[in-house]
Amino acid sequence: MPFSDGDAAPREPLVQRSLSLRETVLERLRTAIITGRLGEGDVLSTPALGARLGVSATPVREAMMDLVREGLVESVKNKGFRVTSMSETDLDDLAQIRLMLEPPAMRIVAGRIPEEDLPDLLDLAHVCLAAAENDHLEEYLRFDREFHARVLQHTGNAQLVELATSLRRRTRLYGIATVSREGRLHGSAREHLELLDLLAAGDGGGAERVLHRHISHARALWATAREES
Repeated sequence: MPFSDGDAAPREPLVQRSLSLRETVLERLRTAIITGRLGEGDVLSTPALGARLGVSATPVREAMMDLVREGLVESVKNKGFRVTSMSETDLDDLAQIRLMLEPPAMRIVAGRIPEEDLPDLLDLAHVCLAAAENDHLEEYLRFDREFHARVLQHTGNAQLVELATSLRRRTRLYGIATVSREGRLHGSAREHLELLDLLAAGDGGGAERVLHRHISHARALWATAREES
């Protein structure tokens, strides 16, 4: 049966791993920046963020240093951290690089995923879909990122996985909250199941087209926000 038609619930041990405090803070801050809740140019105080999140300054500072390495914030002497800006051109460039890298890689992955690995990927796809349907943006972004990284691992190219994941983290999706509230995000999440169908069937060309469409949807979320602002 094709994965896109399946109703099986995900197996909890795989995807419901508890995050450490540092990981939790990092995911919350990353999501706030990617979705625009923390705006471009905002200067963020570590103690103030800790108070808002109900944690000490230490995990916040550690998370912010991770975000500096990801290019989402920059350090500001004696003030804290500033959310970096990203122009339309920047977003176009990121999307173009991703389109050059990820969809063609599906021709390598197609037919190469071991049968025993497919249930784990299916679990991730279903959890991502559930997060989209329930408007849980932090979980959606986390599991979407993990799903694509695991698929790309089957190219056997660790550098590609690292680069593609880094680009995905840097992409801003300022329209995603609106799309989620309107119930349209689950359509993008369902593309994971469609992609798995094609990869399992060895259809590299079909998988490439689906992932091209999937990434293009992500780019459109920025345009949605720009048009509505």
